[in-house]
Amino acid sequence: MKEIQLTKEPHGHMLNSTQVFSKDSNWLVFDTRNQDNEISSTASIAMVNTKTGEIKMLYQTKNQTEFGPGVGAATFSPVDDKVIFIHGLNNSNAANPYSITRRTGIAINTNDPNKAIFMDARCIEKPFTAGALRGGTHAHTWSKDGNWLSFTYDDYVIEQFSRTFSGVQNLRTIGIMIPRSVIVKTLDDEENFSGTMFSIIIAKITENPKLETDEINKAFDECWIGNGYLKQNGQWQQKAIAFQGNVKNEDGNVKTEIFVVDLPKNLIDITGDQMLPGYENKRLNVPKGITQRRITFTKYGIKGPRHWLRSNPEGTQIAFLSQDEFNFINVFCVSPNSGKIKQISNHKFNIQGGINFSPDGKYITYIAGNAVFVTDVETSKSTQLTKNDLNANDLFGCVNWSPDGKIIAFNRYVLDEITNQYFVQIFLITNDDHSIMSFD
Repeated sequence: MKEIQLTKEPHGHMLNSTQVFSKDSNWLVFDTRNQDNEISSTASIAMVNTKTGEIKMLYQTKNQTEFGPGVGAATFSPVDDKVIFIHGLNNSNAANPYSITRRTGIAINTNDPNKAIFMDARCIEKPFTAGALRGGTHAHTWSKDGNWLSFTYDDYVIEQFSRTFSGVQNLRTIGIMIPRSVIVKTLDDEENFSGTMFSIIIAKITENPKLETDEINKAFDECWIGNGYLKQNGQWQQKAIAFQGNVKNEDGNVKTEIFVVDLPKNLIDITGDQMLPGYENKRLNVPKGITQRRITFTKYGIKGPRHWLRSNPEGTQIAFLSQDEFNFINVFCVSPNSGKIKQISNHKFNIQGGINFSPDGKYITYIAGNAVFVTDVETSKSTQLTKNDLNANDLFGCVNWSPDGKIIAFNRYVLDEITNQYFVQIFLITNDDHSIMSFD
C-alpha cells in the first residue's frame, strides 16, 4: 500500500464524516475550514480529483464575514453528481450570526457550480407551513438510493420561546427529507424560504425524561440502516434510521443509548396538520405511525469522541464507540433486531475519532493511537495503515472509504513551509496496483 498527499494548497481541506466520495470514486468533496468550529467563516465548497489532484470549485458564499453565512460538512449523493452541505442564512451578521438554528441544507449539481438548490424549506412565522422547518439542519446524509436525506435539527422558534419560558427547552432531534416541494408563502426576507424537499421530524423528545425509561431529551448523530434490513418477522424494512438518544438512569445521570425508527412505506403521503402543531411553544410533531424503540441497554452507554452511528450495507450491524472492560474506547456492533452487542476492536489505547464501514461491510476504519487503523468485523484483527504521528492532533476526524473499495481518505494537519502554518490536507491510502483493498 502507499500513502499519498492529495492536496497541498495553504488553506483547509476538511472532509465530512461520511459520503465524501463521488459515486464513481473519482472525486472527493471538501470545505475549506481549517478548524472544525469555523463553518460560520468558511466561504467555499470544492472537490478534488483522486487521480490527478485537480480541484474544482463548486460553491462560494457572497458577502462572507466571520458571522456568516458560512458553509461546511459536504456529502456526495451515492447515485447522482450532486452534493449537499450546511449553509448559514444569507442575512447573517453580527446581530444575527450563523448558529445551529440559523442554517439550512443547500445542494449543488457538480456540473452546474454555484447554482444553489434549497433542500429544506424554512418558515419561522405563523401560519407555519407543513413540510417546512423552523430552524437549522446539519449532518445531512443521503439514503442509499439517494432519494431521502437524514439530518439533525435545532428549532429556532422554540429557541426564542425558551428564552422567556424556562419550562420549554430547545432540544436537538433528528428528521428526514423526502422528495416533495414545499412552498413557503412568507418570502419577505432571508429567514423564510421554499425548498425542494418535505421535512419530517422522526424522533420524540421531552424536557424531563422519566428515570429508567426509554424517554429521551436529545436525539442525534444518526445513520441509515443499510439498504434497509430484514426484520425478525421476516419482513423487509425498506428504510430505517438508527440514532443516539440521551436517557436518564436510576441516579438521574445522562446515558446515551441507541434507538431505531422504522419508517413506514406511506410516509411520503403524510401532510397537513399532522406535521405541525401551529404553535410557537410546541415542537414539531412526529407523525402517527412513526415510533422509536431502544435497542441497547448498556452499562456505560455510548462513550468516546463524538461520532455518528454507522451501519453495514446489509443492515445487520450498527457500529458505535463505547468503553470496554479495560476502560479503553473501542468499536462495538449491535443488531437492529436483537440488540445483542459484540465488541469489534480490542485496542489497549483509545479510538480518537469517528468510524466508517468499508463498502463490502467487512472492515471498520478509524483513527486510534495517532494512526489510521482498519479492523476486520468478523475476526477483530486490526491492521495499522499509517505511522503513528508524533503530534496527537495531526490526524483527526473520520476515515472514509471510496465506493469502489480501492481508496481510503483521511485528514491530517501539515506544516506549510512558506507560511509556517499548519493546514488541513487530504491524504489517500491505496494499493500499488489500484485494486480493491483487502486485509485478510
